[in-house]
Amino acid sequence: MDNQLFDYSPIVEREPLHWPDGARVAFYVGLNIEHYRLDRPSTSTFPGTAHLTPDPLNYGWRDYGPRVGFWRLIKALDRHRIRASVLLNSDVVDRNPQIIEAGRDRDWAWLAHGKNNSVFQPDVAPDEERAYLTEVVETIERATGARPRGWMGPALTESFRTPELLAELGLRYVLDWTNDDQPYRLNVPGMLSVPYSVELNDIGLFVGKRLSGPDFVQIVKDQLDQLYEDAADGGRVMALALHPFVIGQAFRHRYLDEALAYVAGHPGVWLTTSDEIADHYARNAGRG
Repeated sequence: MDNQLFDYSPIVEREPLHWPDGARVAFYVGLNIEHYRLDRPSTSTFPGTAHLTPDPLNYGWRDYGPRVGFWRLIKALDRHRIRASVLLNSDVVDRNPQIIEAGRDRDWAWLAHGKNNSVFQPDVAPDEERAYLTEVVETIERATGARPRGWMGPALTESFRTPELLAELGLRYVLDWTNDDQPYRLNVPGMLSVPYSVELNDIGLFVGKRLSGPDFVQIVKDQLDQLYEDAADGGRVMALALHPFVIGQAFRHRYLDEALAYVAGHPGVWLTTSDEIADHYARNAGRG
């Protein structure tokens, strides 16, 4: 079937996109704060035990994130004055309230990221999906004091109706369609797609490709340098996707710090959030 959610738009045919203060690249950290169920398989570092219940090896690896890795990671964000765009499973609200408090203290942006990352976004009847989305959004709003404006599904999953149902709830953008270096309008009134990355993503780089810390730093540098060059024809977005149980490991911390130092010290970079990117695009980008 043809894709009716958005139209084809080659980047070379668009009007130039301008970021605040003449910046060429808008940079944000997509910080995945997730809950994983003990009785379901999920992201694993060792597939050999992923089918077991319980699976102490893989569950413990993931659970390192909220217990330790998150608290190490935020030191690097604070050091470079980077506000996170938090992709938040609503199940985290009751289970890890100290994380919510830390994010509120830092004025982070909060995006809805489903209920947990062990159950993906279901393709169910509209009323059932509407109820699911409403519960997720309202749970996050109560905990953070702010209604989420953005959405990313668990494992970037959606149904065909998800953007429309999110618009009904007052959300304004999704991150699930990782096909561009600029935001663009969906064919759902009021809804945008904002760039996210499955390539510049610590799970894919460290767990999937088994790259090293120095490899990670070089990839971040190369991504920023190329986007900066491309942005001579219009602003670009650089999203860095992080998971505390991966990048928060002790032996990787120095490399995250090095990468963020390079980004924060690079000329022409707007250190921002996905909320602010969506707001700026909605206000300023043409509709033609």
